[in-house]
Amino acid sequence: MRTVSPVDAAWLVLESRDTPMHVGGLFEFTLPPNAPADYLNKEFARWRAPQTIPPPWNLRLVDGPLLGARLPLMREIRDVDLDYHIRHSALPHPGGQRELGVLVSRLHSHQLDLHRPLWEVHLIEGLEGNRFALYSKTHHSLIDGVSGMRLIMRALSADPDRRGMSPFWAVGAGARRQREPQQNGHGDGLLRKPLSLLRESASSLVGLSRASADLALAAVDERPLQAPYRAPDSVLGGHLTGQRRFATQQYELDKIKALARAGECTVNDVVLYLSGSALRRYLQEHARIPERTLTAGIPVNLREADDQSMGTAVGMIVAELGTNIKNPAERLEAIKRSTAEAKRHLRELPSPARASYALLINGPYIAGLLAGLGAHAPIPFNLGVSNVPGPTAPLYWNGSRLDALYPLSLLLHGNALNITCVSYAGTLNFGFTGARDNLPHLQRLAIYMGESLTEIERVLLKRRGARSAGRSASSNAGKGASKNARTVAG
Repeated sequence: MRTVSPVDAAWLVLESRDTPMHVGGLFEFTLPPNAPADYLNKEFARWRAPQTIPPPWNLRLVDGPLLGARLPLMREIRDVDLDYHIRHSALPHPGGQRELGVLVSRLHSHQLDLHRPLWEVHLIEGLEGNRFALYSKTHHSLIDGVSGMRLIMRALSADPDRRGMSPFWAVGAGARRQREPQQNGHGDGLLRKPLSLLRESASSLVGLSRASADLALAAVDERPLQAPYRAPDSVLGGHLTGQRRFATQQYELDKIKALARAGECTVNDVVLYLSGSALRRYLQEHARIPERTLTAGIPVNLREADDQSMGTAVGMIVAELGTNIKNPAERLEAIKRSTAEAKRHLRELPSPARASYALLINGPYIAGLLAGLGAHAPIPFNLGVSNVPGPTAPLYWNGSRLDALYPLSLLLHGNALNITCVSYAGTLNFGFTGARDNLPHLQRLAIYMGESLTEIERVLLKRRGARSAGRSASSNAGKGASKNARTVAG
């Protein structure tokens, strides 16, 4: 038996109450040159062939003793029914992005079977341009965005000629970084360890108390720090059904980085700006814009660089999206101030307290959901926005080039939208996951994001042009003065 962390146990309990708690990924591939007509059929048969399935793909949920489903445990099983977990679909030829999005929206709407290992994979053929897609969904108690991305990197290869590669459900999780035990010649390590833990706990408690006080002040004044549970009412709130919509958008990463440099901000700030600007336009046309800005919950990776394990290990900050600000430049500046203050607030916490800080933000919300409050649970922010770093070089799976990967996330009552992006091989790939009954015409958000990118690019280029003109004028004035001075002196 394997124990489940308190956070992951909460995800599993919510799943048992008809709340889908899986995350997913859509991977688009181009077939290798001169691929035979039966290439995909052979790959599919190989994926379903009997093989050893390692954790976490062979873990099945079991009820814990006494408390049952409220204390879930995981047990490894020997025989995983790959005929159930790996499925084959096809789009009407030639399948375009719209048809693919419709299919993936439907697949992402269905809950996982809690009596089996908590994952599914769907091979989707029929994409135009000699391409196919892979859609996977996995319960959030098994992976988060970062661990999922690292798993992809372990399963794929940078070598286009490599063959015989195992699928990711045969690769399994990597190792968790182990701290080296303290050694000394006096054998007092057993005493030092509990004292160290006690000091860490005390430091965490002091840090969390200070953070709670800062958030309480932020809730009543106008400081840039955004307090949770001040999210305004909007169309993103309310009760959610299980049906989902999905849309995608892809940009050149160099363009996003150039905008960040021009705006003197981070790539994450540009991601938030694009998300907030697209939402402002969407609310203008389909609902109403709240007087106070919408806020975003932004996951922060807490893993060590060499931690390849599965499960969830994320912190959280809250930032504004500037949806109540009409001027694009002012909207970007508001987001910059908000994220800078949120990062400062998190940095001041002791490292051991940062995971607990996420519980400080999300705890009352999750507790309300677990208590059965549903849409009446207080929400800490209006939506989740994530930016997950991905592979920088093109990757291949048995000769098929990975062209794009789009993340799909989970939604909870009160949060009808999630926007997550992943960088890959010079591109930034956005996935929009929305509640079908709450957000009609979700694909328009992707269109509005593209228009927002063009708008802020024009604003920042105009600003940069004005600065360049000013520097040029100053330089010319200096040259003139120097020339006159030399002339006078001569």
